[in-house]
Amino acid sequence: MENIVVTIARQYGSGGKTIGEMYAKELGIPCYGRNLLQMASEESGINQLLFNQLDEKLRNSPLLRMTTDIYDGKVIPPGSKDFVSAKNLFNYQAEVIKRLAKTETCVIVGRAADFVLKDYPNVVSVFVHASPEFNLDRAMERNSMTTEEMKKFIAVTDKYRADYYKHYTGREWSDARNYDLCLNSGKLGFEKCVEEIKAYIKVRFELPSMR
Repeated sequence: MENIVVTIARQYGSGGKTIGEMYAKELGIPCYGRNLLQMASEESGINQLLFNQLDEKLRNSPLLRMTTDIYDGKVIPPGSKDFVSAKNLFNYQAEVIKRLAKTETCVIVGRAADFVLKDYPNVVSVFVHASPEFNLDRAMERNSMTTEEMKKFIAVTDKYRADYYKHYTGREWSDARNYDLCLNSGKLGFEKCVEEIKAYIKVRFELPSMR
């Protein structure tokens, strides 16, 4: 296996992004997240501001949770009236994700990357979760909100992630069957989550060792 990609979906506060960054740092590989928006902008020629605005627009759109527009692996060409549609902005993010999976060993956080790469044999998909209490405590350490405000923020953020995932994949975001590994970061801790990912990769791909 020339390159291995780890995709990470995560509940807010569970530390999934941190775990991905820790794994990437240990192996000396890139970790991609929101920087995929800039890369998709460069690939498509579409202003990055539109990619950034899309996230905010979708957060407030009831259509996201009421409809599906399942990714089909295509992009809409320039000149079409739908070239800068929400569907095509996702398509170009997916194009970047697929290119990375073909050329790099890396970590990709969010963006429904596990679904985009579901047919790639070199991909390990991970879902990081924890108890509501753990997620709340960790989120409170990082944000200046009241407890009630943070509970609401976590619920809204996870609902958005679930709706986003369902809209573009037709699948349930928290369904364990969508992932190779589901890790409870509250019970394992971040370092052991990294070790679990490494152990799974070593066994699955029959690798002699991992740093």
